[in-house]
Order: sequence, then structure tokens, then C-alpha cells
Amino acid sequence: MVKTAVVTDSTAYIPEELRKQLNIQMVPLSVVFENESYKEEVEITADDFYEKVRTTGVLPTTTQPSTGNFVDVFEDLSKNYDAVISIHLSSGISGTYQGAVTAGTMVESIKVYPYDSEISCMIQGFYVIEAAKMAKEGKSPEEILAKLDELKKSARAYFMVDDLSNLQRGGRLSGAQALIGSLLQVKPLLHFVDKVIVPFEKIRTRKKAMNRIVELIGEDAKSGEPYQAVIIHALREEEALEWKKELESLYPNVEFSISYFGPVIGTHLGEGAMGMGWMKKL
Repeated sequence: MVKTAVVTDSTAYIPEELRKQLNIQMVPLSVVFENESYKEEVEITADDFYEKVRTTGVLPTTTQPSTGNFVDVFEDLSKNYDAVISIHLSSGISGTYQGAVTAGTMVESIKVYPYDSEISCMIQGFYVIEAAKMAKEGKSPEEILAKLDELKKSARAYFMVDDLSNLQRGGRLSGAQALIGSLLQVKPLLHFVDKVIVPFEKIRTRKKAMNRIVELIGEDAKSGEPYQAVIIHALREEEALEWKKELESLYPNVEFSISYFGPVIGTHLGEGAMGMGWMKKL
């Protein structure tokens, strides 16, 4: 039987306790405030990050793990595992996945299977958790990857930001789109298409944007099939909890959880961002 390890990066924002329970290895990305670099989920929490942005007025930059980081992790895992599935945030917004691909070609002691989630945050985390559970059951890397591809068919995610300027400055959204948004004071719903972030619909208010997300998950949930969904917020936990309560009464066949936009993703979305992602439970 092949022993398979599961690796992800910090932008999945999987709680440390769950990572330990499922033997998930995490490689952190970093945020850089002027000359100070902090590994997210290791050296800086989400709450500390948003406080630092607010008090300093500095918008940090973000950096991906080096290829060497991945090589070290893979070689260390090779002592106890035969293969590793390395699941990362969308290759359209970060070079992290490519770093894992390159590192995989540099290690000979373990077979590396890089996987592009084509998304980020806890929706990426859903893939990682599923892979880790299957690995614990002794499933082969090929079986695990096939399951992830099946989950991907039903995966959806929509999010909104209070201010588009961070996304534009970080090069994650085109300048023209950001300019139109700021002029009209819209709260556009954003989503991933072909691995990159693009506007889904232009909506005038935060409440209407959230209601639209409720409609969108309703379109899928009305099938009655079991789904898992996650509400993701940037320092808006109370609002997220209220929303979860409302949604649970509407869609009993959906298992809702709450997560957050951590420092790296929060750099691009800004405080106040809110989103939701879901996929079928297969």
C-alpha cells in the first residue's frame, strides 16, 4: 500500500488542530510590511494582520514560499511516505502551485502530485481535508486526485470586497474594472473563472450582494443533495455567524461552517470582505 502525505499552503486557512488531526503539512506564504516579513498562520494571525494594516496605514505585499521550502518539506516527508499530494491556491493568482511543481521535479525520494485547486481559502481547504481523510484510509494518489476532480465539478465561490483598490493595486483585478467599481460605488460580486478573479455581477449594496449569494447557493441546494459550504469573512465574524444561522434554516441539506480571509488573501481583498463557497459532499 502506498503511504500518501498531504501538503497545502497557508491560504487554505485550515485550523491548526484539524491539520494536526489529519496529518496535513502546511507551507506558509508571507506578508511583508516594508522590511518586515511575517509567515501567515505561523508568525501573524488574521486579527493581528488587520490591526497592523489599520494602525500603520501600510498595505503589505505578499510572497509565495520558495521552491527550496517545498523541496525541504517533500524530502522530509520522504522518510515516512511514498507519495505526496500538494494542493495549492489558484495558479492564476499565485506562483505557489508552480513552486510545488518545480520542487516535485527536483526530489527523487518521493513521488509528488501537485494539484491546482483553482481557488483559495477554505474552499481550497475542502479539497485538502478530503485528500487527507482518503490518505488516512490508504487510498492511492490516483484515487484521491480523481475524487478531487469530481468535487471540483460542483465547486462554486463568490465574494465581495468593500473597496476594489487593493485587488487592483495587487494586480489581481484589471484597473479598468476597479475604476468602474469605485466610480459607481458598486459592490461587485467576484468569482474565479479559468483560475483568475473576475467580476460576476455588479451589485449596488452589500446586503444585495449577500442576498444574491444566497440565491446562487439556493439554485444548487434545491436539488436536495448534501452540500458543504463555508462563509468566509475579513474581520466580520459576528456578521458571518448571523448569516450562517439564517442560511442553516433555509437549506437544511447544506452543512455550513465559518472561516476567514487571512493575511495573504486579506492583503488583496481588504477588511470587510465577505464570501461563500460550496461543493457537493460526495
